[in-house]
Amino acid sequence: MEFESFLVSLGTSAVIFVVLMLLFTWLSRRPGNVSVYYPNRILKGMDPWEGSSLTRNPFAWIREAFTSTEQDVVKLSGVDTAVYFVFLSTVLGIFALSALLLLPTLLPISATDNSLKNSRSATDTTSNGTFSQLDNLSMANITKKSSRLWAFLGAVYWVSLVTYFMLWKAYKHVAALRAEALMSSEEVLPEQYAILVRDIPSPPNGETQKEFVDSYFREIYPETFYRSLVVTENSKINKIWEDLEGYKKKLARAEAVFAATSNRPTNKTGLLGLVGERVDSIDYYTKLINESVTKLEAEQRKVLAEKQQTAAVVFFTDRVTAALAAQSLHCQMVDKWTVTEAPEPRQLIWENLKIKFFSRIVRQYLIYFLVAITILFYMIPIAFVSAITTLGNLQKALPFIKPIVEIAFIRTILQSYLPQIALIVFLAMLPKFLMFLSKSEGIPSQSHAIRAASGKYFYFSVLNVFIGVTLAGSLFDNLKALEKKPNSIITVLATSLPKNATFFLTYVALKFFVGYGLELSRIIPLIIFHLKKKYLCKTEAEVKEAWYPGDLSYATRVPSDMLILTITFCYSVIAPLILVFGVIYFGLGWLILRNQALKVYVPSYESYGRMWPHIHTRILAALFLFQLVMFGYLGIKLFVWTILLVPLIFISLIFGYVCRQKFYKGFEHTALEVACRELKQRPDLEEVFRAYIPHSLSTHKGDDHQFKGAMSRYQDYAAISAA
Repeated sequence: MEFESFLVSLGTSAVIFVVLMLLFTWLSRRPGNVSVYYPNRILKGMDPWEGSSLTRNPFAWIREAFTSTEQDVVKLSGVDTAVYFVFLSTVLGIFALSALLLLPTLLPISATDNSLKNSRSATDTTSNGTFSQLDNLSMANITKKSSRLWAFLGAVYWVSLVTYFMLWKAYKHVAALRAEALMSSEEVLPEQYAILVRDIPSPPNGETQKEFVDSYFREIYPETFYRSLVVTENSKINKIWEDLEGYKKKLARAEAVFAATSNRPTNKTGLLGLVGERVDSIDYYTKLINESVTKLEAEQRKVLAEKQQTAAVVFFTDRVTAALAAQSLHCQMVDKWTVTEAPEPRQLIWENLKIKFFSRIVRQYLIYFLVAITILFYMIPIAFVSAITTLGNLQKALPFIKPIVEIAFIRTILQSYLPQIALIVFLAMLPKFLMFLSKSEGIPSQSHAIRAASGKYFYFSVLNVFIGVTLAGSLFDNLKALEKKPNSIITVLATSLPKNATFFLTYVALKFFVGYGLELSRIIPLIIFHLKKKYLCKTEAEVKEAWYPGDLSYATRVPSDMLILTITFCYSVIAPLILVFGVIYFGLGWLILRNQALKVYVPSYESYGRMWPHIHTRILAALFLFQLVMFGYLGIKLFVWTILLVPLIFISLIFGYVCRQKFYKGFEHTALEVACRELKQRPDLEEVFRAYIPHSLSTHKGDDHQFKGAMSRYQDYAAISAA
């Protein structure tokens, strides 16, 4: 990439961010937009502009984000969100402390050498082009065998030691945060009084599955066992219930149209309402509702009597027994009476609970194999696109575009954005597919499936984006090198890495300027909401569906951050300027997402920080890759003391092992010293039990009151806007 193209990309991205931030400042103050910019607060019964409603300062949201505490985040958005901010602040600290030493030391050392000036070949450059300004500030400008390489070796140690310190500190903090939240919870959490039991053996003759489960656990826990809920086969009844809920929505819509127009709406009964007999909508859906209720009640009786499965949720009268039971071995055979902590009721993936022990193991390995194959084949189109989206290769592949590309303005724009946008489009196709694969493993809870999908996405990102794009820059040369020496992958990667620095600099800038600008402005959700509200929504429920924001989407957000972290790690010593971009990305991310967590996103589950061990492991994996790359690159520079990096690689492995042994058990299970703390509120065990009854088997709806309150507050602000 040419220097001019890099500056154009950076400048236009910065301008887009400023425009989007100003749009946010203006749009978020309009009462008609409160449901887009403050839905979390509306659902919590708070004033959307609390603390900043009357100020004219366009940056009041920044002050509010900085002054908010961790407890504010926990209260409004949950422990998982607070743990995510620990991740952002930890990585920000790693890169800031690294930059504090590396920028003032490595940049002058690189700039005052003359390796590139004396070199006849331009292959050893950072930019894979004519961007010599950056080359002179990078490790590429250091002469081979030079004593200056000691500084770069020391820099690898500094980055590694800073990472160890920050990760240890963060792990201790998150462990304490998780324990404190579990101990001091103001409300009764149903999952703390329950365990999930899978792989239940067939009951003896004359006993039902429920009777068998009750007698088994009553014998082991005679004083604290409460009751059990046997999992049932619900596919048919779920379909009836979904149809019933759909009919209720259509009836409410028809009644709303009738109330607004005084004309009774009609619809056709055939396919998609396009064919068939035309009928009165209110009468038609009332009839369907009555029929569905009769079917539902009949199916409920049948399901409870005939469709019990080999899994159950078992309830106890106190938290300590539930925590103890979840950590205990109940049967000598590992594939019988498998017991784990019960997830939140809203997290359960019911259809996975009946999957047998060995079937889950087979599924897991099959999915791992499928993911490995997918990564391998997905690398081909990404590498191909990365190779041809450089203008030179693109003109070779598509000769007819040469006259267009020769126009200076178009050439600059294409060089600035084309490869990065192509990469982002390819990555956007993955999340739903990876979530489907994770659920197919037989995972019992939504949060666990998200962690699994996030891990798969991380490996996709690193192997396909980072390594794939790096090698694709000189694709055919690299293939020939690997064909001759298959074990030279580290050397080939280290050789190719410096040539793609500006691509990744631009990619990171695009992510934090444009990505976070769109995140803050919420311009796309705003447009969609107003279009739906004006043309599609007729009922309160439809309006709520239109503005309900969802959660932070950890399955995609964390791996995207991990990719930026990996890129910044691996270039931190080779091209130290990238540390500036890494600090801006994670600093801006902390600030903007703090605002979104406090005002916008509503958590869809709470796992009390169980994502952290996954995050910690991935950060160490990125550090390990960085150390391997630097080992290879210093070797290419013929630095005789490169061998001193070997102990550092082993230290990383030992550090990861020690952290897992010390902290992981506290995330896998709830410690008994945490569970034994008394709650302020006595549990209603019947409410705890009812929380786990599937919607299709229960008519109890616990969130109606909150929903109606949120809607009334939304209507108040909408009325203010209309006035």
